[in-house]
Amino acid sequence: MNPPGITRHRRPFLAPLWLTLLAVLVAAGIAYTAWRGATSSMVVLVSVGEKDPGTIDDPPISAEGEQRAQRLAQLFAGSAGAGRLDALYVSSERRAQQTAAPLAERLHLTPNVFAVQEAGGSVAGLLRSREGSAVLVVAGGAAVQQLLRQLAGTASPADAVSEPDLLYIVSLPSVGHPHVLRLRY
Repeated sequence: MNPPGITRHRRPFLAPLWLTLLAVLVAAGIAYTAWRGATSSMVVLVSVGEKDPGTIDDPPISAEGEQRAQRLAQLFAGSAGAGRLDALYVSSERRAQQTAAPLAERLHLTPNVFAVQEAGGSVAGLLRSREGSAVLVVAGGAAVQQLLRQLAGTASPADAVSEPDLLYIVSLPSVGHPHVLRLRY
């Protein structure tokens, strides 16, 4: 009887298959982590109420402006939990502070005051410190246009500066392009 010959069974080389599977799993893990980390910030831009006719530099709001401030407070103060505003930013103008006062009182928030001349720099700080939250900004018409241009890369028509009842909702996703919604209140 002859001894059995040496037989070699050839095994397939599976390293490329395992490496491909490992690369797919790593890429899926990175994509899932990026998707879970993606947030959207919501910035609501509101123009100040109408001014009381007068000759002073920083006039107070008129009776119509006070009514509009009350409507703004009713619009945003009713929500609790999801949909609640996280912060309130107000320009240093008297009318802006008077427009935001009823809302700040209802929400028990202290408004963060910024200078009108520094509205652009305030937005950069606002987005860094409030990423993933809902923020309301009350400012004069020109400052609102500047903020809108800086946040969304666009501005509303020039006649919108004189309309105090406009409300802009800017959605700023961490991945993708900003979206702007223009409403009257």
